[in-house]
Amino acid sequence: MEETVEDPPTSAVLLDHCHFSQVIFNSVEKFYIPGGDITCYYTLTQHFIPRRKDWIGIFRVGWKTTREYYTFMWVTLPVDLNSESAKQQEVQFKAYYLPKDDEYYQFCYVDQDGVVRGASIPFQFRPENEEDTLVVTTQGEVEEIEQHNKELCKENRELKDSCVSLQKQNSDMQATLQKKQEELETLKSINKKLEQTMKEQKDCWEMELLQLKEQNQKMSSENEKMGVRVDQLQAQLSNQGKEMEKLVQGVQDKTEQLEHLQEENGQLFLSLTEQREHQKKLEQTVEEMKQRETTAAKKQQELMDQNMDLSKRLSENKMIYNVLQREKEKMEEENDFLKRENSRLLSYMGLDCDSLSYQVPTSNQGGTRQDPGLVFGNPYSGIQESSAPSLLSIKKCPTCKSDFPDDVFDHNLALEQHLQTPSLSCPICDKTFSAKEKQIFEDHVFCHTL
Repeated sequence: MEETVEDPPTSAVLLDHCHFSQVIFNSVEKFYIPGGDITCYYTLTQHFIPRRKDWIGIFRVGWKTTREYYTFMWVTLPVDLNSESAKQQEVQFKAYYLPKDDEYYQFCYVDQDGVVRGASIPFQFRPENEEDTLVVTTQGEVEEIEQHNKELCKENRELKDSCVSLQKQNSDMQATLQKKQEELETLKSINKKLEQTMKEQKDCWEMELLQLKEQNQKMSSENEKMGVRVDQLQAQLSNQGKEMEKLVQGVQDKTEQLEHLQEENGQLFLSLTEQREHQKKLEQTVEEMKQRETTAAKKQQELMDQNMDLSKRLSENKMIYNVLQREKEKMEEENDFLKRENSRLLSYMGLDCDSLSYQVPTSNQGGTRQDPGLVFGNPYSGIQESSAPSLLSIKKCPTCKSDFPDDVFDHNLALEQHLQTPSLSCPICDKTFSAKEKQIFEDHVFCHTL
């Protein structure tokens, strides 16, 4: 396929949603001779406006989405869309990037949104007299290809089973995450109610404390007044004692007045004692309220710590979920990559997944190896050998990039055995582990979550 700096925009849009009449392909041959460049002529309809990322691809007949292109070329935007010459356009495909088999292909015009806007009639890549060619294969080669196909099908089933297992794990993790989120919401609601209750209780306590402080101030003021009164009475009593010597005649009246004052003094003293006891009780009440406030603050701190712990656990669960999600996506990418590798290996062998029953590699009488995709051999084999390595020269795995030992006699067989061996790939740093290193792989993934 064509090597480009940027892949074309594609989509998974089904054929029912495409508009094949907006671009019309002209002068499409029934077949093209392999080894030569081909020119694709097309006409833009009146109501279609091309855009910068539009492209024309060659698709095998039977394609489902625009991602199944074999090769492509970017379209050239016309200078003036209103002119008649701007409607007639063409692109040229180089022979090196064209298909090498005799399957039916067609041109498709795809816009930058990945939607097909036009498709040509089917055509083939074959010589003019290819209809008279007889392909001869041996029973051993057919059995070998069937065995290889069975192995690929078995590997595909294993990948599907692994994908189903990952989907089940994903659903379990989503259910656990939903449950944790519900628990977190419940705890948040409880915490909010407790905070509201604590706030109301605190306001009530502050109001009571303020009232107690006001009462204490009043009692202190009255106590001071009582002290002043006692001092006044004592001074008055002293004066009265001095006057008793002078007022002998008014002794009886003064004695009664003194007894009355002593009685009042005793009542004031008792009242002062009661007020002091009441003040002590108020101080004890204030101390108890401070202790209750301290206890409530400790409970609130414990609830906040529990909330932080739950938030941390939720973050860890989310991180584990993201790691599993990326691992799932990585497995899907590996599955697609293995499918493409199977197609590429079959393409190297001159085979196709849809034509295994009648396309098999052949050998000439001299015993020399030829390109099994060409009946009369590949006249441009020199170009292919210089640009694409053969299967016999592969010494590095295309999946995990691991090297094979030089003493291995059959690198093709080693590659097949290596691809059949399941491997584990880190979804974060793409580091690859063998199936025997499962515990090391799990520890490695867990280190990313720390």
